[in-house]
This record gives sequence, C-alpha cells and structure tokens, in this order.
Amino acid sequence: MRHAWYVFLICCISACSGPVPTKEDASKSASHSQPLSERHGGQLTLSTTSDPKTFNPIVAKETSTTAITGLIFEGLTQTNGVTTEVEPSLAESWEISEDGLVWRFELRKDVRWSDGKPLTSADVVFTFNELIYNPDIPTSSRDIFTLEGQPVGVQAKGKYAVEFTLPVPFAPFLRALGQDIVPKHLLKPAVDAGTFASAWGLDASPNQIVGTGPFALSAYQAGQSITLKRNPHYWKKDEDGNALPYLDSLQYVIVQNQDVELLRFQEGELDIYGLRGSDYGLLKPREKELNFTVYETGPAFGTSFLFFNQNPGVNPETQKPFVAPHKRAWFEDRNFRKAIAMAMDKQSMIDIVMNGLGFPQTAAMSPSAGYFYNASVPVFAFDLKEAAYVLEQAGYVDRDGNGVREDPQGNPLEFSLVTNAGNTDRVQIINIIRKDLEQLGMKVHVSQLEFNNLVNKLNATYEWEGMVLGLTGGIEPHFGKNVWHSSGHLHMWNPRQETPSTEWEAEIDALFEAGVQELDPAKRKALYDRWQVIVAEQLPLIYTVLPASITAVKNRFGNLNPTPYGGALHNIEELYVLK
Repeated sequence: MRHAWYVFLICCISACSGPVPTKEDASKSASHSQPLSERHGGQLTLSTTSDPKTFNPIVAKETSTTAITGLIFEGLTQTNGVTTEVEPSLAESWEISEDGLVWRFELRKDVRWSDGKPLTSADVVFTFNELIYNPDIPTSSRDIFTLEGQPVGVQAKGKYAVEFTLPVPFAPFLRALGQDIVPKHLLKPAVDAGTFASAWGLDASPNQIVGTGPFALSAYQAGQSITLKRNPHYWKKDEDGNALPYLDSLQYVIVQNQDVELLRFQEGELDIYGLRGSDYGLLKPREKELNFTVYETGPAFGTSFLFFNQNPGVNPETQKPFVAPHKRAWFEDRNFRKAIAMAMDKQSMIDIVMNGLGFPQTAAMSPSAGYFYNASVPVFAFDLKEAAYVLEQAGYVDRDGNGVREDPQGNPLEFSLVTNAGNTDRVQIINIIRKDLEQLGMKVHVSQLEFNNLVNKLNATYEWEGMVLGLTGGIEPHFGKNVWHSSGHLHMWNPRQETPSTEWEAEIDALFEAGVQELDPAKRKALYDRWQVIVAEQLPLIYTVLPASITAVKNRFGNLNPTPYGGALHNIEELYVLK
C-alpha cells in the first residue's frame, strides 16, 4: 500500500477500496494458479470520474491524482495491504538510536528509476529538504513531518544510507515514510527555477514522469483515459526471480459518472467496479452470467461530510471577502452547525441512496480504521423539531412568514451547497440534505462542479459557502494532521491559520502535537479519542454516511486478494491475467 497514509479528497475511483474475500472466493482464486514464468502480459482496465490534476505526487491532494501517482512512486516503507503492518520498500533495513530520535535507513542498491538511473540517498534528501520543507511548495506532507513547529533533519550517510534526526519522538514515523520519493536528477532544475509547483503537470511528456514503482505513465488523453505501462526497471521479483509486475499495462478510463461506470462494467469494458449500494441488487445475481465476483465487507474507509466556509480572508484581486460576513457569522455559530447536524436524515440516505448498504457516520474516523476509532462520541440524532428549537433559541426566526428564517440582523438563511459532479450517490445525498434544510426554514441552492474545479475552489480561490465531500482517511490519526491542525493545508473550513481561531481548535492542535510523541498506544488512543469527541461536539465537519465496501472484479486475474484496508489493488505488481 503506497499512498494510504495520506488524507486525500475523494472524488470517485472504481475499486479504490475492497473487502475481504470469503473462503469460497479464496478457493476459487487458488484454483487458477499457473506457472510463474507464464504470468507476464495483459492489461487491467479500471475507471475514474475525474481527470488527474497533476502527475506530481508532492503537491497532490486528491484521489483523482494519487490513484495514479501511487502506482508510479514509492516510499522508504510501505503498509502491508493485508496485515496493515509496516514493511521495507525502497529501504531494506533501519536502525534506531536508544532515545528513538535518530533513524538510519539502508537503501536497496538494486532500485532504478523508470529511466534506468539508480536511486540514491541524494533523492531522499532532495525530496525532504528541498521539496517537503520548502515553504514555497504547497504540500500537505509538510504538515505531517513538522513536529512542534520543527522539521526532521535529513542527511545522506553515503550513497545508499540516509539518517533522520527527529526533534521529538514521532510514534508513527515508520509508517509516515511511505512518503513518495521523487528523482533529484529530473526535478532539481524546477526547484532552482521556482517552478516546481507546476512541474509534471498534465501537459508533461509521459517519459518525463519518472518513478520507482511498478508502473510508469504511458499516455494521457484528457477526458478519455490514462494508460500506465510496466516499469522495465522495477526492482521487485517473484519467488522464482521473475521480474514484476506481471501485467503489461493498466488503463484508467475517464467516464462522466458512476452510472456510466456501471454500464461499462456490465458490457465487459472494465475489469473492476466499486459498487454503490443501489447497484448490489442488479449486479450480485449476475456474477455467474458475467463471470465476476462481488467482494463485500463492512464500512468503507474514509469519511463523508458537509462543511461550511469560515475563512475570514479577502480575495487579493477583488478585495472582497471569500464569503459574505453575515453568512460567515452563521457558519461560525456552533448552534447553526448543530441544527444542520440534527437535520441529517442518515437513515434515508442509507435506505434511498445506498439500498440499505451503508452506515451512519458519527466520528472523525471510519469504524474500519480499527484501534483509534472512537465509538463513543456525542451524537446529534435526526430531529427537525429539535433542530428548529435550537435555531430559534439562537435567534434564527422566520420574521416575515415567507417560510425562510432570518438571522437577528434580518438576513435570510440562504446559501449554496456544492458537491462534485459524477459521484451520483453524493449528488443524491446533497439533495436529501437540501430538502430537509428547506423544511427547517433555510433556502439552499445546490450545484455540481467537476471535481478538480471543486478542489480549486476549496484550496485556491476559497470562494464557496457549503460543500459535501469526503476524505480517504486511514488507520493512523496523525496523518490527518493536514486536515485537523489549524495551520494545515487541508483545514478546509478555515485553512492555514497563523494561530488557532477558537479554543477547541487550539485543543486539537495540542492533542495532535502530544499524540505524535506519545509512544504508549493506550495513552495515544486516549488523546485521539478526545480529538474525535471535540469534532463531534463542535461540528466543523458534519458527518453523513459511509457506504458498505463492495467491489466487483472480473474472474480473469490470479493472486487477487482484496482487503478492507488495501483494496483490490494493494498487490498490483503480483496480479496476472489467467490464461
């Protein structure tokens, strides 16, 4: 698992997560074994509802990009998609000082970039010192690797050894080193020229995008497809010494929405499809007819939520506020957000949108996250009458009898909610939310934007009012620091604060600073349990529902082993086409 430790904005990528196969499924897969020497060749075809924004993994923040870059680049370590344990990757071994602050990593000496150049310690030092810690480069990784305001020291110790010196203990350090490493020999000129943030854009020649992962970029056709080819220099071998990966290529077909994905899977154009709950009754009975298997498990990884723009900034070009001051006052009002939370009809979302195959979300982590998930956070149940009472007590009343409440200054509660086009489940959910908010006395304008345009509004122009989105999440809370720390690049409701704007945000900052240094698992859990309680009480993100993790895969691949954490592609280099 190469990029799971990040927290990314979710668009919709088929088979981005997957469940544990049944014993019957496992025996079916095992019966299709074939000699290792005969496994090379063939293509696997997937789909996505959005073009990538870039091929640069350092500045990527969204799954439309990271689903691709995660196959091209690797880190010093990786998380096993089955066991979730940390394993060596580009580093073959490591040593730790007694105080836990100095880590020395020995790099593999047989790793080549996809252009044939050797990977060395210079690439690792470059990635950290000149990219991650470069204040002119917009990367979420800097949030992860900044400890109490200090960077981690990174030095080369010879051609194939790197030493990291931590300012304070860093409990998830090994897992964090799944951070993608990029080639100095190709990207150093862009850094020196001050153009790195735009380097490796969508207009880059595929042969310029060079990584150490199992695949390399072959072709990109905007709005149509992304093709990856086998990296001929990939360092991994199978048990008989045969080069990996087995597959010759991967192709991501770019489609308009999930309905088109479903149609193309049924027509045999796609090999993998991440089911919505509404698809289950249609696809499950056709497993034998269309020769595929449906794998299913519990809640998907990640989170889904509604949130509001509390950014007090001003557009430097127009000198106008990013959001109207009177609306920002609503969005900053916890009572307003509490009423919104009480208008989330999660059961209808599950029943209507997900065909009953979903789960109400309450905490800032998915139940599938395991150990650090807090199942005991405060919950605001769906109750429109109580929500109306909360609004009235806070001064939001329909003073002129037109069915729309006004704030104490007489401004009608009217605002926009936007989500990404193509994600049909999310579009249905936002419309359920709109209808209930209108019953509550609010006028809500719903719209859809292409995913990358939506992300641009969120992270660049800041001109939006309310959004419904999702994050991929993970099993390590600290890797959400770029979302939860008040200075974080993905602190979406009010990003990059110089000082916390509220007491509860300051407390979350302190919890994350303490949690990353606490080496006792039980004490770490207590800190992150408190963080989830604060989020549930203060509601900066108002959670909706999680789908069940359901994936359909054509019965034409060997070594397939979907898992809740790793999905269907965690061992992509080992998958092969059955012959």
